[in-house]
Amino acid sequence: MQGKKRKNLTAKNSQDNQDNCESLPPIPDKRYFTIGEAASLCGVKPHVLRYWEQEFLQLKPAKRRGNRRYYQQKDLLMVRQIRKLLYEDGFTIDGARAQLTQHVADATKVVKTDTVIKKMIAELEGVLQNLRTTEDM
Repeated sequence: MQGKKRKNLTAKNSQDNQDNCESLPPIPDKRYFTIGEAASLCGVKPHVLRYWEQEFLQLKPAKRRGNRRYYQQKDLLMVRQIRKLLYEDGFTIDGARAQLTQHVADATKVVKTDTVIKKMIAELEGVLQNLRTTEDM
């Protein structure tokens, strides 16, 4: 299931979004970013970030005194991914949410598969060890 896509992307909006995406600055090597810094690094406005926090459970910046938001690099990467899904790929909020959920599910499957493979390798190494010890006898 690919998710819902918007039908009415005009050529002008599409071109503007592509220009903005290519001109996104690299993320500096810094631990925390204010909402203003995060907005400028991701090419969106601060009110958009606050709205996306409500819509996407994956986006949870740390909050400090006075409910000030502090974004980490992982948050900025998530914002850029959401931005790409919405502005470049043309997904609706619901469609982008579904894409992100699917991406997390796929990553979980990979981790589980990795664990199973490592267990199998360990068992096979044990069997090989047993075969070598029985040959020596």
